[in-house]
Amino acid sequence: MMTTVVWLRRDLRLIDNPALYHAARRGPVIPLYILDEQEDMGGASCWWLHHSLRALQGQFQSFDCPLILRRGDALSILQELIRDSGADALYWNRLYEPRTIQRDREVKTTLQAEGLEVKTFNSSLLNEPWEVQTGQGGPYKVFTPYWRQAGGQITAKQTLPVRDLGSQDRETASDDLRDWALLPAKPDWSGGLAWRWTPGEKGALDRFDRFLEQRLQLYADKRDFPAVGAISGLSPHLHFGEISVRDIWNRLGHFEDVAGVETSVAKFRSELGWREFSSHLLYHFPEIPEKPFRSQFSVFPWQEDEALLTRWQQGRTGYPFVDAGMRELWQTGFMHNRVRMVVASFLTKNLLIPWQKGAEWFRDTLVDADLASNSASWQWVAGCGADAAPYFRIFNPVTQGQKFDPQGKYIRKWVPELRDLDGDEIHTPWKVAKERTGNYPDPVVDLSVSRERALAAYKSIK
Repeated sequence: MMTTVVWLRRDLRLIDNPALYHAARRGPVIPLYILDEQEDMGGASCWWLHHSLRALQGQFQSFDCPLILRRGDALSILQELIRDSGADALYWNRLYEPRTIQRDREVKTTLQAEGLEVKTFNSSLLNEPWEVQTGQGGPYKVFTPYWRQAGGQITAKQTLPVRDLGSQDRETASDDLRDWALLPAKPDWSGGLAWRWTPGEKGALDRFDRFLEQRLQLYADKRDFPAVGAISGLSPHLHFGEISVRDIWNRLGHFEDVAGVETSVAKFRSELGWREFSSHLLYHFPEIPEKPFRSQFSVFPWQEDEALLTRWQQGRTGYPFVDAGMRELWQTGFMHNRVRMVVASFLTKNLLIPWQKGAEWFRDTLVDADLASNSASWQWVAGCGADAAPYFRIFNPVTQGQKFDPQGKYIRKWVPELRDLDGDEIHTPWKVAKERTGNYPDPVVDLSVSRERALAAYKSIK
């Protein structure tokens, strides 16, 4: 009887899981998740992982196929499990981060040399990073031509169903998920996360269904307005692989010819394209989590100011649109994308604090803290990345708030000390009598002065 170990990583689902599907075709499956303690996961990601694994355990249990949990060195754990179980094959779905690629290459080479069948699959991208090339055969560095090429290469593939996973002749030891201590304690700060999110495959599918039914028609026109709720909220589910991007792409196809919705479908697919482009960049330029893509920014005169960084992290900059975003992030593990751009611009351009500091904070606090997207997006806003926004494009948090939160609904939700101000006042509370704004702080910088300082810093490296 041919038995396959399926090494699950960020593919925590049963539907359209290539490694799981093809393993089940050849015989019994042993699903395994390894907590690699060298992986740098933030607190919000740890919270999500715990609940996603708990949900996945229940799904596998319904097939009488227990999910095995182990913690430690991946190669050693795999060798031990394969030896003890008598498995003759190992399948997994590919990841594209530099350290992961190196680890997986070592695992594959070693186990194949020991006579094991090892197969890997694509489950997280519409195109593999090496499949999309310029006419000269290299990687793309600008999104628009990348997506023109990549979008044309996407082929429709049927969503893979869940198969019978077989039964095991012997019990296999597993860690207790509770012993991994992934959940916060003393204090437990996760109440806002639990209120907003339902990790797991069912939570992902339910969220996508609601988006298609209630929000897709609003997406093209209203997605930049954080109080409207026109976004999908799928990014953490996609990061942990609780829903298939191929399934999302295919289901959107049912709406692409619907009058009034086709523009939203194209725009949403383009956002999936940005996710693909970020992975493309990380694969071809593995240094982007630490180093600027544009080398001239290696001598940029950044300012190290821990006090200002803390004010930004706590949502106490004195600029309501920025502070609303930072408080939403702290309480729910998420921030609306339009607001992400504004808070990132404020940190890197108005405060001149290095983009790496912002990326590090996002990695710790976001439930969708994806290394590729986080790195590429921060560099884009800071002006030092591939296809970057020009450095002289500095988001003004006041005018951004007035444009995308004109009545201040988003600000009132997350900055309650300003809730009694009217729609005009709420964007410039420093113009209002102090007794009406409570303990809300004064602005940490003058926008005009800090803008000129940022432009001078940029000119110094041109």
